[in-house]
Amino acid sequence: MDIKTVTAALLASITPLAAIADDAAQASTDTVVIGGQREHYRSLSATGATKTDALLKDLPQSVRVLTSEVLRDAGVSTLAGALDLASGISRQSDLGGLWDSYAMRGFTGDPNFGSDFLVNGFSSSRGYNGLRDTASTQSVEVLKGPSAALYGRGEPGGTVNIVTRKPRFAPQRSISASAGSFNTWRAAVDVTGPVSDTLAYRLNAAWQQGESFRDTARRDTRLLSPSFVWLASEHTTVSYEIEATEQKAPFDRGVPAVNGKLGAVPVSRFLGEPGDGRITVKSLGHQLFVQHAFNDDWSLQTGLAYRDSELVGFSTEANNLLADGRTMRRQRRHRDFSATDMSGRIELLGKLTIGGLRHSVLFGVDAYRFDDRRVQLRRNPSSANPYAIDIFQPVYGAVADPLTLSIDTLERQRAHGFYAQDQIDLTSQWKALLGVRYDSADQTVANNRLKTGSAQSLGATSPRAGLVYQPTRALSLYATAARAYRPNSGISIDNSAFEAEKSQSYELGAKFDALDGKLSSTVALYKIDKKNVLTTNPANADFAIPAGEVGSRGLELDVSGAVARDLQLSAAYAYTDATVTKGDKTIITGSRFPNVARHSANVLLVSSFKVGDAAASVGGGASYVGKRMGDVAASSSFALPAYTTVKLVAAYTPYRKLRIALNIDNLFNKAYYTSSYNQVWVAPGTERAATLTASYSF
Repeated sequence: MDIKTVTAALLASITPLAAIADDAAQASTDTVVIGGQREHYRSLSATGATKTDALLKDLPQSVRVLTSEVLRDAGVSTLAGALDLASGISRQSDLGGLWDSYAMRGFTGDPNFGSDFLVNGFSSSRGYNGLRDTASTQSVEVLKGPSAALYGRGEPGGTVNIVTRKPRFAPQRSISASAGSFNTWRAAVDVTGPVSDTLAYRLNAAWQQGESFRDTARRDTRLLSPSFVWLASEHTTVSYEIEATEQKAPFDRGVPAVNGKLGAVPVSRFLGEPGDGRITVKSLGHQLFVQHAFNDDWSLQTGLAYRDSELVGFSTEANNLLADGRTMRRQRRHRDFSATDMSGRIELLGKLTIGGLRHSVLFGVDAYRFDDRRVQLRRNPSSANPYAIDIFQPVYGAVADPLTLSIDTLERQRAHGFYAQDQIDLTSQWKALLGVRYDSADQTVANNRLKTGSAQSLGATSPRAGLVYQPTRALSLYATAARAYRPNSGISIDNSAFEAEKSQSYELGAKFDALDGKLSSTVALYKIDKKNVLTTNPANADFAIPAGEVGSRGLELDVSGAVARDLQLSAAYAYTDATVTKGDKTIITGSRFPNVARHSANVLLVSSFKVGDAAASVGGGASYVGKRMGDVAASSSFALPAYTTVKLVAAYTPYRKLRIALNIDNLFNKAYYTSSYNQVWVAPGTERAATLTASYSF
């Protein structure tokens, strides 16, 4: 068996879309067992979501790769915590703490679901998948700007792709245990190795349970993710992954603003009903990839993904605050949501020379089927039974009137797309990227409660063009322009379907590698215009409404790497001016996007050193988020105040196999608010929390 062929095939399977990148050299290494002998390989490549093997500096796009080492040093165990390290990402209302929701460059996506993200290049946000745990994450890739030319539907603000940990033929085993504030306990396992000369496995598992700074709140999380890679032949590689998750947590809408002001109610105050129990979110996903290399220049790769998910449980939620400023009328709901998402793709990648120019081409076709069933029972407060609670002296145990059916819908989406991309080396200093995609989609929504329905067919072309100029090896200047589209899910309050979102984006940027490539930085200046954007209907939060035309323009800076020997830096800054450019009587022109600050920044600095023969590190960081609008109502001036939080990180490795880490978040116990849905649903940030983790490798 030819080691070169096997290595190429294994690389493709270990990261199905390309290979794993790190912040400095985008390098990956592994060991292959062939005929009882161990062989090593090393490869340089770009991130998986770009679908190419080009270096990041050769691409006309701002890309930030958050490696597992960066996430470990920052003490991050959730996707939300990881994205806090990148520029231009704002936390959004997270459905009572049940899913990840964020805005990139001001755009948050479909309000009916959590924010879009990919796992190994496949959409994993459609449906009900809970808060994303990083136990099985190798890296988080943040690609700024539209990627519709490759992926079709999506946000022009950017794309997040999570690369999972892959099976390795070199045995590795580790376990970790954590204890933290609020009686939080966590355990994780990561085991990988060969089954035979051509088959390797990996098993990632995590379990976490704990209370919260929120009164009466308790969350349990379980994750199990086995995966396999098989060298089927000299030219063909197959990989398969399973991901099963279960989360149980109370539905928690946060705290209210009293007379438009926050702080009257402590951030710990829970205003739901503990007797409702917890919402259960389950997700079971499968991914299968097959890679075949025809020769050194041409290969074929295919993938299939299937995911079932559900969200079930009762909730009690604030409805409105009475004139006395202390009596909160509440509503009660029962949600029974479920979804099935199936996707597939096939792609041909090749390299060729035409007219003396080197081309790296990609041709692909993909399709997905998505079914979303929502049944909701609801009871609003009445004058006879306000189902109320005193926000200053809460007494739990009130009983709401019987629930009645409020939502019973079945939405079906069927879509397919064709795409092509060409990366051209014009000269040693000039590079171009051209891409185009055509999508066709059918969408039906049946409203079983009203015995009505709606249907629409969509078609969209998404082109992209970019140019890179490299005056020196360390500096890349780029410009790019693109169009994107996104189908809008759900129906309006008057039972009509929404038109698809459409956007245009323009971006200029520069990438600079300093200190022999050890320190990388990217600065980007962008302008995005978008129409048919949905936002929450202020008149009824169960439905969305079009916000008309919106725009976002801004400046972003990301820096990561070693600023000196044994001193690592991660820093980001964003200026985001995201506003409604054409509104109506509900959302007026000039309104700022809710939860999106004009200014935001974060920094994390970690120093490594020796204590005797042992390795140690200590560091600190700060995160700043500016003032943000708190809702979308035209008459509201409600705003969330700016805040700054500080964290400390430290680690001690007494010997190579054992690592002990201490992380303290919100060191000064700052009271702050991460996002809001409206004035009575405001999500407070976590109080000071310390976590002690011991990790052992064997």
